[in-house]
Amino acid sequence: MTDVPPPSSPYAAPPQPMRPEDEKLWATLIHIGGIFFGFLPALIGYLVLKDRGPFVRDHTATALNFQLTMLIAAIVGSVLTLVLVGFLILVGVSIAILVLSILAAVAANRGQAYTYPLAIRFIKN
Repeated sequence: MTDVPPPSSPYAAPPQPMRPEDEKLWATLIHIGGIFFGFLPALIGYLVLKDRGPFVRDHTATALNFQLTMLIAAIVGSVLTLVLVGFLILVGVSIAILVLSILAAVAANRGQAYTYPLAIRFIKN
């Protein structure tokens, strides 16, 4: 009797690496998605694409760290609206998300690394 290994599951196969153009595209889309949907595009992108290439892993982790930092700042600003200073924080958070996400998307589209200046590193690249 021969020992035949059981058939392998198609879900256990290692993910295929992405082409550099695809990595740049997904990294750009994740940064832009943060403007409209907060941390969700970065979280989903990190969970789905982190094993597909080092460039997209770095950009998704960086975007997720930034979006989580801005979420914390928005929560603090929302609480501080009771003393009216929170409105300034919320405006600052909105402007930071818009400007810095666009800068990160441009850098990703060029194939360059980008580090957000205000991000707390929750997830290591």
